Amino acid sequence: MMEKLIALLFLARDVAHREHLRTDSFSVHMALDGFYHGIVEKADAIAEAYQGSYDRLKNFPIAASSADVEIVKFLKDQVQWIDDNRYECAPQEDTAIQNLIDEAVETYLSTIYKLRFLK
Repeated sequence: MMEKLIALLFLARDVAHREHLRTDSFSVHMALDGFYHGIVEKADAIAEAYQGSYDRLKNFPIAASSADVEIVKFLKDQVQWIDDNRYECAPQEDTAIQNLIDEAVETYLSTIYKLRFLK
């Protein structure tokens, strides 16, 4: 299941980067710039910590999205998936990895805030 979480984070990076280039709003452009740079660092940290604790991640699915997304809804839906599946990705007792997942969620929530309220 961890492979699916990492694939989800990589998809978020790709979608955010695409929307970053498509927008005509400077605030959206900058919020998404911070997100797509930050979320890949979070994905990398989670994957490395997981592999340090458990086993190599070998089968990353290729996640895709439609060409047209409403970015705030897309990010909220991903946060919901993470909330629903985080303990299948790594045990709840593995606080180091759960903290890294929390940091990724914080990146989402901070970006959602910026997209919703900083225009």
